[in-house]
Amino acid sequence: MNSKASSMIPQHVIEDATEWAIMHGVAFRQADNTARHCPFSIAPMTMKREVYEHLRKVTPLITKLISNLSEDHDYLQSSLQDMAKADPFFGRLLALHQQAHGDKGQRLTPARKPLLLMRTDFMDDRQHGAKVIEFNGIAAGMAPFGQRATEFHAFLANQWPAVYRKWSETSSVNSPATPAENQGLEQLAYGITQAAKKIQATFTTDMPQSKPTFLMVIQANEDNVYDQHLLEIALQKNGLRTVRRTFEQLSTQLATGDNQRLMLEGVGAIDVVYLRAGYQYSDYYSPERNESVCCQTLSQTRLFIEQHNVAVNATISQQLATSKTIQMRLTIMPAQEYLRWGLTLAEARLVKSVLADMKPVDKNTINWFNNHADKQEWVLKNQGEGGGHCIFGEDISEKLNQLVPAEYDAWALMLRLYPHERETPTIAVRDGVQIQINDLVSEIGLFTAYYNGEPVTASEGYAGYLIRSKPASENEGGIHSGKGILDSLSLID
Repeated sequence: MNSKASSMIPQHVIEDATEWAIMHGVAFRQADNTARHCPFSIAPMTMKREVYEHLRKVTPLITKLISNLSEDHDYLQSSLQDMAKADPFFGRLLALHQQAHGDKGQRLTPARKPLLLMRTDFMDDRQHGAKVIEFNGIAAGMAPFGQRATEFHAFLANQWPAVYRKWSETSSVNSPATPAENQGLEQLAYGITQAAKKIQATFTTDMPQSKPTFLMVIQANEDNVYDQHLLEIALQKNGLRTVRRTFEQLSTQLATGDNQRLMLEGVGAIDVVYLRAGYQYSDYYSPERNESVCCQTLSQTRLFIEQHNVAVNATISQQLATSKTIQMRLTIMPAQEYLRWGLTLAEARLVKSVLADMKPVDKNTINWFNNHADKQEWVLKNQGEGGGHCIFGEDISEKLNQLVPAEYDAWALMLRLYPHERETPTIAVRDGVQIQINDLVSEIGLFTAYYNGEPVTASEGYAGYLIRSKPASENEGGIHSGKGILDSLSLID
């Protein structure tokens, strides 16, 4: 049971903590341009070191798999045709993919270079062990917040050690815990910087003193900007120039320079494009445009970017390759089939070990689910990114019975994961108010960075982690869109 705990931590400690968060950019922007701190836990979760090391080992292999699969255009086109008919947004993406890459037997090679900045989200299930929730290949942000959460708990342990110890899960375990190192912000910035420099080096016409330039594609008037700005500051420290634009702005500001150089009006040449928008129809919708086909103009802007010599995350291919349908196909297919995408059989089996069971939605599955399944053991997912796209329990049958066959391929059933609850109660702080949570559960997202099919960090592409925790009774665990709180990780032997 969760309860208000107004007297459990002295108010001056709460104020110190929330001011640290605001001061270090761990915040959301409000409509009036003030800042509100992100909700956070007062002490980290724990995980067995061997589980964490397993995830560290397997996640770069997942990224290698997705990186290579995303360039297998025949496979993407053939595998996603039915889903694209059932999901209009992915229908638009697949049409863009066909424009960019042509048809089987007549493949085109767009000039863009793939930069895969990916977050793979896991839950450590009580029965099945650590399993993948989803792949995030577009707008896979919050590595800066992940690193800041680790730094925040280090600050609390140093500044308010008694409070930190009291609410730490390690107070209930015999072996000491070690904070897991987290350089998510620096490592992601490093990977982007490497890609930017490699693109710039291919152009001899650039002035020697010119800085590589990074373009972040953003949503208009969004509130999750400080995480983005933290990344930009890190890139600026690495010698990059950073600019921000919406698809609407880019639709009139982009041009082609010599040798397919991407040029931005008033800025010049662009080396890296990083999409923090583009995963939903509304990112391409402009009310001023009266279009017969929704979002045609702004989605064509995304295609225009890919036709230039620039590093792009996420490419259209990468977004398709990290869809729930491809995740389901990878889950169902034998490990041997992964070998076509560059994995050894041992690596393929390692990846398979962390994939949770998934089932396609069809008449047979619906009949099985309604009459034989334990409905609490499954979750129904559509292709949407972020929170709010999952259906649980008895609600699944209701939804399945509402679907018409033409919609089936937009959905998939996935084994529901029940992670370990935290051994001890902890304190969550939201909007400056502390709340005791007795059933906190966590998910861990591991970041990786690959450029042009190769890892671009020192640790085989690994680039830090993000921990999000929530009460076990809550279904939506997003920091931004759910009941989640920022957290960090301590390892126990």
